[in-house]
Amino acid sequence: MSDLKSGANLLFLREEELRQAIELLFFAYRDFTSEPDEMLAEYGFGRAHHRVIYFVGRHAGLSVSELLGILKITKQSLSRVLSQLIEQGFITQRAGETDRRRRLLELTEKGIELERRLSENQRQRIARAYREAGAAAVEGFRRVMIGIISDEADRKRFERR
Repeated sequence: MSDLKSGANLLFLREEELRQAIELLFFAYRDFTSEPDEMLAEYGFGRAHHRVIYFVGRHAGLSVSELLGILKITKQSLSRVLSQLIEQGFITQRAGETDRRRRLLELTEKGIELERRLSENQRQRIARAYREAGAAAVEGFRRVMIGIISDEADRKRFERR
């Protein structure tokens, strides 16, 4: 039986509660990705393509090195996925203005449309869950998810400004 303490609050969690959280994450992620997976399969793409499309769409002008930092994958893995997305017209790549060696990425119109299609169902799922759970649960969920992230720099991305 595991007892974990959180800050000044003494929060004792039983093994069953922790295991149930793991299962909830598994089932939620499975359902969260099922429709996008089907759409990606139409193009011969997988989840790595989805992650690249999502983050390039979310951060237009993102550099390849910044994307590598977010995804935490090898250059070789990203190169394969990025090459496919560029060749098929979903992403454009341009040299940086101050440093011509930097490669900056943006979605094309075709990429924007695919990202919208891939994310639409996911946004609806999250919106529905947030409405059903209420405002306090939304903030609690956010804090739990941030707590799961181990990299401090990644955690800082979500600090309230």
